[in-house]
Amino acid sequence: MRIFSGIQPTGSKHLGNYIGAIRQYVEGQDDGDPAIYCIVDLHAITVPWDPAELRSNVHDTTALLLAAGLAPERCLLFRQSDVREHSELTWLLAALTAWGDLNRMHQFKEKSGKQRELVSAGLFFYPVLQAADVLAYRADTVPVGEDQRQHIELMREIARRFNERFGETLVEPEHRIPEIGARIMDLQEPANKMSTTGGTEQGTVLVLDEPEVVTKKIKSAVTDSGSELRRGPDKQGITNLIDVMAVARGVTQEQVESEFDGSGYGDFKGAVAEAVVEFLAPVRQRYQEIRPDEQALEDALGAGAEKARAIAAETLVEVRAAMGIGSAA
Repeated sequence: MRIFSGIQPTGSKHLGNYIGAIRQYVEGQDDGDPAIYCIVDLHAITVPWDPAELRSNVHDTTALLLAAGLAPERCLLFRQSDVREHSELTWLLAALTAWGDLNRMHQFKEKSGKQRELVSAGLFFYPVLQAADVLAYRADTVPVGEDQRQHIELMREIARRFNERFGETLVEPEHRIPEIGARIMDLQEPANKMSTTGGTEQGTVLVLDEPEVVTKKIKSAVTDSGSELRRGPDKQGITNLIDVMAVARGVTQEQVESEFDGSGYGDFKGAVAEAVVEFLAPVRQRYQEIRPDEQALEDALGAGAEKARAIAAETLVEVRAAMGIGSAA
């Protein structure tokens, strides 16, 4: 089984990123043949960006992934723009992607609505590049959060369309979404997903937040006017905290509900804060050790890119030949 997933180098990573994606990367790095993880800097330029900040964010994200437990000797970790096959395959797959499919993408509608000056064609085209990222490696499994389900379905459709026209060449990937914590919500606006770009500052717990900051944010979480500690559509804030607690403790939601049955919301939020601080502490400490050595980070990304390029190049040879692109020799 071959695993692939990409992560944006934009902003600081939050608790939702860590639970929904990064932990999956670490847990799956020995399951893939190989497990391939990509820092998608080309995706990052589909919205306004600062060049120096982008380079720094790539290093931040690399250090965080390594601090979380990714080991370059056990997986492939690389920067997207270092493997140019991604860009070429994007253009080739564009010939098989329907405009109407791209126009229905929820994330384009959400992100384009926030752009005040320029809505780039790259933002509209984003799902095709994402499909190329995965299909270049013929990945079987893509660990993602719940919000990426629509994009995975599109890349499956693109692969299916290619294979029906040109013969079996690409693999239709399956998504892998965590059973608990696939969608961690904003602590202040529990109807919305936790986000560093569209969420509230107080409602977003960053992986690298100081313990006292984490504690303050969780203790200030919005709940409801009731007192019963249970999950339910009418209790979005408490449901979110129960999910977070279950992941941090490594238990089920039912076990959390049973343990804290009869507890007040204040006591429960204090316990959640303590569990999350403990949950994130090893990553935060290791990050502080790794991040200063930027040459070591570049070396790790470069080594991963070389291995990734070899795999993607093989796919491109077959795709070009099947499509009649380039020399037949």
